[in-house]
Amino acid sequence: MSSYSNLLKDISSGNIRSIIYVPARREVYVVFKDGSSSKVPVLPNDQKILRLAEESGTQLTVKDIRQEQAVASLFGNLTIVFLFIAALLFILKRTAGIANKTLGFVNSKDPIDDAEGPTTKFDDVAGISEALEDIKEIVTFLKSPQVFSKMGAKIPKGFLLIGPPGTGKTLLARAIAGEANVPFFSISASEFVELFVGVGASRVRQLFKKALEKSPSIIFIDEIDAIGRKRGSGIGGGNDEREQTLNQLLTEIDGFAENSGVIVIAATNRPDVLDNALIRPGRFDRKIEIGLPDRKGRLEILSVHARTKPLSEDVSLNAIALNTSGFSGADLSNLLNESAIIAARSNKTKISNIELNQALDKLTMGLIRNPLTNSSNKRIIAYNEVGKALVSFLIPTSEKLDKVSILPRSSKLGGYTRFTPDEELLDSGLITKRYLLSRLIRTLAGRAAEILVFGNQEITQVSINEISAATDLAREMITKYGFSKLGPVCLEMNQEEVFIGRSLISPSSSIAQKTITAIDQEVILLSKYCLEKAINLLKPFINEMDLMVNVLLEEETVSIERFTEVTGIEPQINSEI
Repeated sequence: MSSYSNLLKDISSGNIRSIIYVPARREVYVVFKDGSSSKVPVLPNDQKILRLAEESGTQLTVKDIRQEQAVASLFGNLTIVFLFIAALLFILKRTAGIANKTLGFVNSKDPIDDAEGPTTKFDDVAGISEALEDIKEIVTFLKSPQVFSKMGAKIPKGFLLIGPPGTGKTLLARAIAGEANVPFFSISASEFVELFVGVGASRVRQLFKKALEKSPSIIFIDEIDAIGRKRGSGIGGGNDEREQTLNQLLTEIDGFAENSGVIVIAATNRPDVLDNALIRPGRFDRKIEIGLPDRKGRLEILSVHARTKPLSEDVSLNAIALNTSGFSGADLSNLLNESAIIAARSNKTKISNIELNQALDKLTMGLIRNPLTNSSNKRIIAYNEVGKALVSFLIPTSEKLDKVSILPRSSKLGGYTRFTPDEELLDSGLITKRYLLSRLIRTLAGRAAEILVFGNQEITQVSINEISAATDLAREMITKYGFSKLGPVCLEMNQEEVFIGRSLISPSSSIAQKTITAIDQEVILLSKYCLEKAINLLKPFINEMDLMVNVLLEEETVSIERFTEVTGIEPQINSEI
């Protein structure tokens, strides 16, 4: 590219054949006589080049490119508009997709079984015989409503199944539909609550409309507390979508519209948080409590789940039912499934008592951690566990020792001592002060054994879980049951959940500070008394403790039979605590 000064010289000397001047670009395209060419930037409206070209007779052409620039500008603008439209269409498509998902209840198919209804029958439900008697009335209502209408009785519209998780509420609802041979609509309450206000209410209307078309039918709403909580509760008020959904549900169950032949069955494990308008008569007329199964119920449940499990001949389901107090139906199913997994890992063809006991220990105590290698630490844990086991032989208690182990489990610091509770006593609800005191003494017996053997200065924190449990039990005895010199007065603190909202309005506690101090003193005195009692019980049996500890260090886990064999002590009743 030539310079501007050289360009002027070349024009004057006649070395240039032709010049093309492009004012819009402020440059000239020069073709020399020798055939070469060059571009030279010039000033806008450069008159000097025009004058020199005219004087030297050089061919000069002025090129107007404004049309080309206009076309290029138009193409650029069209490209931008096209990209904008494409981006807008993409956003609209994404928004439409989200809206379709959110509003999909309009075209969605409610979870309904075939016209024949579910195949589950009452024979498939075990362990809840008491609740089953009340449930059978629903089948009668569905099969023979005229029997009640002749007497002027109205068929109940709602049944509320209340019970802990895993007790078979959903299974029971399906069995009702199976026995009555009616369509069964099953849905979770959380599926009603959507992103936009009003969607859940519309979905409720659609569900009841379909159920009414196929009446008589059953609507089953699982975990109804997801939409049935008290309205206007919690911090900052309520949830508009949830409350509108609840209002629509209340209207559908018992409103102006007549939903004859549609029975609503709902399940929850939190009846205390439900709105009063939901559980009043006329909506949920019946409240059926489904508790944890007793020993007989557990045996029935185990028999049902054991049909598909290859059990050894020596396996006693009755013994398993005895050792699984507090297990729900889901827990028992998980127990047999876990034992089957353990047997499969060992390449066994049948499930024996070994696998069942391992599965029970895993579910109740947790996974086995790496065994301790420090012998002194193992000895401390052994004395702790033996102390609890031995005290259970020396005080009046209806709970029987099952096994003692020093194998660490999950987050537990030490081993474990397992007892079989007295279900008749617990089910009766009449727990005596003597029984609770014996539990306190036994719970603190591990710390008592440490004090006796190692002294007050060498005790460890291995009893942390037992001390915490004993403190809670002692406080409950004093504040809830009136088992102290403070008298028969309920002194429980306000334990209402914050989300209900009332605990933010009412005072946190109606108990005077002086009374709270007295409660703390009573808890301390009771705990110290039980610890001292455990020490006095163990003092005459230090030699037996030493023998049992040596065996436990070698075998790591011992049964009640082995414990009795080593110590020579039989469970006995001591009339004084």
